[in-house]
Amino acid sequence: MIERKVAVITGASRGIGHAVALQLAREGFALAILARSSIKKVKDKIEEIKKTGVPVFYYSGDLSSAGDRDSFLAETYQEFGRLDLLVNNAGVAPKVRNDILETSEESFNFVLNINLKGTFFLTQAVAKIMLRDVKAFKEKDNLEYSPRIINISSLSSYASSTDRSEYCISKAGISMLTRLFADRLAEDGIYVYEIRPGIIYTDMTSVVKDKYDRLIEGGLTPIKRWGYPADIANAVSVLCSSRLSFSTGEVINVDGGFHLRRL
Repeated sequence: MIERKVAVITGASRGIGHAVALQLAREGFALAILARSSIKKVKDKIEEIKKTGVPVFYYSGDLSSAGDRDSFLAETYQEFGRLDLLVNNAGVAPKVRNDILETSEESFNFVLNINLKGTFFLTQAVAKIMLRDVKAFKEKDNLEYSPRIINISSLSSYASSTDRSEYCISKAGISMLTRLFADRLAEDGIYVYEIRPGIIYTDMTSVVKDKYDRLIEGGLTPIKRWGYPADIANAVSVLCSSRLSFSTGEVINVDGGFHLRRL
């Protein structure tokens, strides 16, 4: 078993996920990453993380596939022998934005299978491992084990976008998933949190930069700037520490104050 803590992160091949992985690596976590991209496509990103000096295990797989989830966790545990942190970051948007009256079942299934179903069952599997290891670690001296689960949702968990209804529904589901697992696992010392990003500048949002530049300047958010992946990574850093040991189920809005809903 590796001595350093191990973080499992989904969707860490780019954007927010990569920023989170890099931040955790700098803090000494070994990393196990599940993402859809082939290792060849993300080689530069992985090498950037490895330069911090931590072990990195990368698994190219589909979060919506039970077989891929099982294989990923089995190989991760074989590699490291422990799981201390799960960051559920992976998520997809609809391939095509359609009015809710035109949303197809194919698009609904594509988004929900990854964003919600895959996240739910990966969390369930990791939680079982953590529960088992909580008992095992208690029997060993001088070994700290304070597992955490952090879910990356979105302001879309409560803000309506009728041309991407499947995405909003998936993120609302992540909010309830957070509450449910926080309730179930708290007694065993496994704490669960949710981070709700706002308008974050990534390759996914770069195509609507002009639109959001205008909205932000017009007062959409009290803090008049874009958010960046590093803002989310900093929030993850706080939540996975031991400084919030009397909190679980908390929601941290990283959205420039959008959630204030001011008049």
